Amino acid sequence: MKTKVLLILLVIFSTFSFAQRKVADKFFKNFAYIKATELYKESVKKGNESEHVLTRLGDCYYFNSKSAKAAEWYGKAVNKYPNIDPEYIYKYILTLRSIGDYEKANIWIQKFNEIQQDSKKAGDFVIIDAEVYEELASTDGIYIETTNLSINSEHSEFGGFEYNGKFYFSSARKRINNALNEVYKWNDEPFLDIYQSDITTTNGEKVLGKPKSISPDINTKFHEASIAITNDGKTLYYTRNNLSKRNRLDSDREGTTHLKIYKASLIDDKWQNIEELPLNDKLYSSGHPALSPDNKTLYFVSDREGGYGLTDIYKVDILEDGTYGEPENLGDKINTEGKEVFPYVDSKNTLYFSSEGFTNLGLLDIFKSNILNDSLAKVENIGAPFNSGGDDFSFFINKDNNTGYFSSNSREDGIGGDDIYSFNSFKCQQIIKGIATDSLTLEPLQSVKVELIDTTGKIINEVETNDKGEYSFEVDCSEKYTIRGSKPDYKDDLIEVNTSVIDSYENIADLSLIPLIIDDKIVINPIFFDFDKWNIRADAKYELENIVDVMREHPTMVIKIESHTDRRGTERYNMKLSDRRAKSTSEYLLSRGIDASRIESAIGYGESQLLIDCGRKCTEEEHQENRRSYFYIVNQ
Repeated sequence: MKTKVLLILLVIFSTFSFAQRKVADKFFKNFAYIKATELYKESVKKGNESEHVLTRLGDCYYFNSKSAKAAEWYGKAVNKYPNIDPEYIYKYILTLRSIGDYEKANIWIQKFNEIQQDSKKAGDFVIIDAEVYEELASTDGIYIETTNLSINSEHSEFGGFEYNGKFYFSSARKRINNALNEVYKWNDEPFLDIYQSDITTTNGEKVLGKPKSISPDINTKFHEASIAITNDGKTLYYTRNNLSKRNRLDSDREGTTHLKIYKASLIDDKWQNIEELPLNDKLYSSGHPALSPDNKTLYFVSDREGGYGLTDIYKVDILEDGTYGEPENLGDKINTEGKEVFPYVDSKNTLYFSSEGFTNLGLLDIFKSNILNDSLAKVENIGAPFNSGGDDFSFFINKDNNTGYFSSNSREDGIGGDDIYSFNSFKCQQIIKGIATDSLTLEPLQSVKVELIDTTGKIINEVETNDKGEYSFEVDCSEKYTIRGSKPDYKDDLIEVNTSVIDSYENIADLSLIPLIIDDKIVINPIFFDFDKWNIRADAKYELENIVDVMREHPTMVIKIESHTDRRGTERYNMKLSDRRAKSTSEYLLSRGIDASRIESAIGYGESQLLIDCGRKCTEEEHQENRRSYFYIVNQ
């Protein structure tokens, strides 16, 4: 008998713990880490020390920058579960370093490296010393001047390429009769064309002439960009949208228009005889062509099947008879699970490219590798001033190995979306600001806590609204943030903000907080019950936490609870059922630490006060509307 009772108790505690975890998960998802921490800890007290709960507790503290507590819970998780996701070992090491426990951190670094040998996933989390980042961002001892080129416009320019006294580049400046032509809906800019400018030298400095279209045979009303020219100057490779024979966009079955590589020949000083390369396919994209110094190999980017990430760098042999070999992926020493784009090979056969998959300062950074000469060579981030907090790409260097060009979209002196620079470091920043108001009165709310949350869920900044309800954050460009506003006696408000590439742009994110106390009620979303049940569901617990918060904020507040049923069942039975529901609602509040003296009554009214009197033909939704609870304030 004792064994049976024990098993029943274990089932009850297990069920409660699981439900509590579900509620905690919901708060965690909405970045409410304090509340989630409290509920996860209660789950632990009930005996739930699962990997999920322990790591979530670590994350709650980690995202709030409480390293000591995060290390405590991560430590419990990594020691209890030998096969834990390497991400948590990675975070454990970071928190240990943060609190100065370098000895223990070094022990776990060794374990982490052992895991890396056997786990591809572990390789996704590369531990880099802070000094490495500081070195990449620093321009101390580096004497490189970067200049925003005069040919840049308010639109995008990139892909600077110099050959035989001419400067070639891609631009979205296309105009017809002095008016902007058809725009590309992705970024609301005109489609890209390829342009060229004559290069002259004045006082030892290169001066670019007025840009003009490279050729009417190359440029269409759609995208053309990213060129490579052979050593003899007679062949040009470039990227273009996939076009039909009628020069219309040609798409696959899913409606996607891919990119293709074409080549043109220089005849009578004009680029003509356009040919599509055989390596193209209608089902995937190929673009960003680059040539080896001997012009025997073409490098390009593609998202074709069999790659390592979103886009990979490939190579293909250019044969003596003008045909092409089979494309070959450059392998996992160059390609990652992210994007690799814009390859370029200099006169020494050094490969330059941009990537988001290696250690970098921001989004796309420019990297170099000697892998074409040495198969064991490692990738190297070329650092500032070439790389910044935004996208840095399309590197080109002249044969003197001292001058060249690169493109970037996040520099202080930027003019358009993408700009071309000739060989400081700039971190593009914007403002997120807004006003917090009461959703009912529309009056500004003072002292609202406003949190800035990054894409990992980490709270990276926190402010309070002023007497006008105003707040503001300085943030990075090209990032995604969540703004959370919270104030006692109000429901939290969450807003997602995607920043652009425009420096100093102001993003407006007004907050509207819903009051929890209206007249003599604490008003929350309806507390619903399953048919013929009185147990508190996980979604109901989530809502009841608003009641807990209000009563904690007002320690003398006394409430009464009313519960109602639908019409199904007899009146007598429904009266008993609603009373059980009222009591279970009260018991949940008591379980969360609310003193019993603060709940004057918890009464069920059965079906006597229906919200929707639909007779015997109610829908399930209508029945559920009738199954509800109210919370009246008796004394505040």
